Amino acid sequence: MSKSIMNDVADAKSAVPSISPEELIKVLGQDNVLVVDVRDAPELAGTGKVKGALNVSRGMLEFRADGTTKFHDARFSKDKMIVTYCSSGGRAALAAKALMDLGYRDVRRLGTISDWVDAGGEVEQP
Repeated sequence: MSKSIMNDVADAKSAVPSISPEELIKVLGQDNVLVVDVRDAPELAGTGKVKGALNVSRGMLEFRADGTTKFHDARFSKDKMIVTYCSSGGRAALAAKALMDLGYRDVRRLGTISDWVDAGGEVEQP
């Protein structure tokens, strides 16, 4: 039996705890919290991004998060809570699971940018 990407998304969603927009609002801006928008850069133009979020496309996430690569971004730290989100929730779940597989211990998935906006979360243009 073959597996679909949606099976992988479902597995990732069950493995990674979620965080509500209201919970994120309470901790946003703290030094130990990194919010990561895993959408491709052109997607941000229409909606903006969570205020203070780091945009790292899903395709580059592991390279930015892994300290052994030349692409590592020092804002990633295994001591931080990492929160991922995207447009529909699928990439955010896969990204969060990938971070857990890299050894990040406190990873959450916000879900979608729409969830954030609907809850009154602040948005900024990239």
